[in-house]
Amino acid sequence: MTEFTTIRIDHKNHLAEVVLLEKTMRPVFFNEIGAAFEALTARDDVRAVVVHSEAKSFTYGLDLPAAFQEMGEVFSGGTAKTRTQLLTTIRNLQRAFTAIELCPIPVLAAVHGHCIGGGIDLITACDMRYGTTDSTYSVRETKIAIVADLGTLQRLPKVIAPGHARELVFTGKDISADRARDIGLLNDVATDKAKLLEHVRGVASEIAANPPLTVRGTKEVMRYGQDRSTADGLEYVAAWNAAFLASEDLGEAINAFMAKRPPVYKGS
Repeated sequence: MTEFTTIRIDHKNHLAEVVLLEKTMRPVFFNEIGAAFEALTARDDVRAVVVHSEAKSFTYGLDLPAAFQEMGEVFSGGTAKTRTQLLTTIRNLQRAFTAIELCPIPVLAAVHGHCIGGGIDLITACDMRYGTTDSTYSVRETKIAIVADLGTLQRLPKVIAPGHARELVFTGKDISADRARDIGLLNDVATDKAKLLEHVRGVASEIAANPPLTVRGTKEVMRYGQDRSTADGLEYVAAWNAAFLASEDLGEAINAFMAKRPPVYKGS
């Protein structure tokens, strides 16, 4: 797998961990996180992904000085050419987090410290989110005269109630882990980072113990149905199971149940 500078990918058994190495997101980060998830998507042996950070905080979001240094002309220019370049730049950055959302493998975010701006874009593209008791969350773009454009405005109202989402994005305020859990942004909270990772890795291991093709199919069916009617979702899952229900893992599940032993799924 490609070597990265802003992230690291660790593998153990059927779990992968995408580890953020820096406290902010330099422009190169977006290329790397997108490439990482595209690579993980192609791997048959990965059954769950945990995203966490080795920096002081999960992330403070976009590294503004680095962004303006590398792309300043695009951000400040007023010509039609620079406006078009900025549109292309934004779409390229968006693709980084869309790669997380479209990854067929369940993705779990483990947050400690601050999760600001681009951090919210990142974790709302994940399937599940967990945090330490001292973690805080903010859609900070509003406070610096930017309309959040990398997915928060589209994904956050699907994660939490729209009224809560509007409060966060209109005010740009910080909220605590307890508040984030109360409104549904976090699945659960742990007292410190070590216990957080232990818990999240445990959940990821539970997922990885299930038939991997079934888990991937379940994620795809849920993703498809999120913006469609119940009738459309039912039709899609009917077609999905008609095509993919029969599998060696299904036979293994039945045999294991009959033999009263733990199943061993191979993803086939």
